[in-house]
Amino acid sequence: MTLTKDTIFEQAARAELWAGHLIPNHSSTGGKLENRSPIDNSVIGHIADGEGRDIDAAVTAARASFVSGEWSELAPAERKQILLRWAALLQANLEELAALDCIDAGKPITECINTDMPATIETFYWYAEVIDKLFDKVAPTGKEALGLVVREPMGVVGVVLPWNFPAQMFAWKVAPALAAGNSVVVKPAELTSLSAYRMVQLAHQAGVPPGALTLVCGLGEKVGEALGRHDDVDMVSFTGSTEVGRYFLQYSAQSNLKEIVLECGGKSPQIVFEDADLEAAAPSILAAAFWNMSENCSCGSRLIVHASIKEALLARLKAGLADWKVGDPRDETVAIGPMIEQAHFDKVKTYLEKTLAQGGTLAAGGNIHDGLGSGWYIEPTIFDNITPEMTIFQEEVFGPLLAVTSFNTDQQAIDLANNSNYGLAASFYTRSLRRAHHVARAVKAGTVSVNGFSEGSIATPFGGYKQSGFGGRDKGVEALDQYLQTKTIWYVN
Repeated sequence: MTLTKDTIFEQAARAELWAGHLIPNHSSTGGKLENRSPIDNSVIGHIADGEGRDIDAAVTAARASFVSGEWSELAPAERKQILLRWAALLQANLEELAALDCIDAGKPITECINTDMPATIETFYWYAEVIDKLFDKVAPTGKEALGLVVREPMGVVGVVLPWNFPAQMFAWKVAPALAAGNSVVVKPAELTSLSAYRMVQLAHQAGVPPGALTLVCGLGEKVGEALGRHDDVDMVSFTGSTEVGRYFLQYSAQSNLKEIVLECGGKSPQIVFEDADLEAAAPSILAAAFWNMSENCSCGSRLIVHASIKEALLARLKAGLADWKVGDPRDETVAIGPMIEQAHFDKVKTYLEKTLAQGGTLAAGGNIHDGLGSGWYIEPTIFDNITPEMTIFQEEVFGPLLAVTSFNTDQQAIDLANNSNYGLAASFYTRSLRRAHHVARAVKAGTVSVNGFSEGSIATPFGGYKQSGFGGRDKGVEALDQYLQTKTIWYVN
């Protein structure tokens, strides 16, 4: 039975929403955690309070499934059909899944329905179709030998998800990991576990063996760490903060040296050159800065604009903010929902106050909405006259604060863009093809978009430079590389 968004919202009002472990032949003996919605801080249900023994059970089931070959040794065409069935079930339950992310993460319902879930479903269809189109290689040898270069699944893969795009990040990691033939243990963010729970249920309904895809809910310091330290996990793919990414490197070093793939923070620049089409650029700049309440690792939080056009651009940005309504994300006219939780709200508020104290000029916004339930709402805010020494220029805020810095030469713009420990994404605006080519090469970021904000498509790899992560890429055929290991087979005639 498919559920409407109104049904999900009604269940949330009755605190009936649940996310628990999905592990074959295992019943959790642990407790449960309250799940509060950032919309109004109300209890919408509970999630399982996982422990190390739950991870042990999940990894044991995953290893048994992998060794049995029930998923890992299926013909690619058979795995393809199961993933296609799963994608079809996700499509049939799109509104339910969108409502779960809306109520759980405070994401605007229109974005969940029109953007997040379609992209999630597309990811599963895309990797399903890629499975039976991957080829291994024959090495160029003489007639005395035959050298094969083949790729095999890693084995047991741990996936640790962030809270800002619950369903979409699930798809980015789980779809290619399963397509490659691995068994996958998923640890969703404790703040946003609902859609992952439902998606795993639908995977099992589609035919993914329960041992090949397990789910363990709970706190990062209990469940996430246990997964990172487990000696029978072959790799962990993590998306989240750079701080937590460092922990997973430690867990690997202190256990079995499992492979770690990190997609971490960002402080992405948006450069606007003097020849840019400002009318066309302004909406894209605002989207890059404030989409998803700026709780987005590729958020274009640094606006680096040529001094000669700064005032003209700021005028357009201020006018465009009228379209960014702040409020209850269940309202289809709302573009900005709440910060994810009280602690994060307090953090963003501190950045706002510190920027003012350090000399930043408030150009637009700056208001904190305390009449919308929980009070975790901050309107889109633009700060002018930001210098590289200021905290807001260097540190990831993960909230709707845009820092504006001016430049006079192309090289200054490039130097400002690269003046960061991060290198996940960047965008810039110019009519010059020559300049576009030069700047795209010079900016140190994993994804660079020209005359628009974009993370590319499911066909293009996504990942960062510097402290934004390493070890692999999400999306594209390249994402499969992190879930496969290479073997040489040498036949001597």
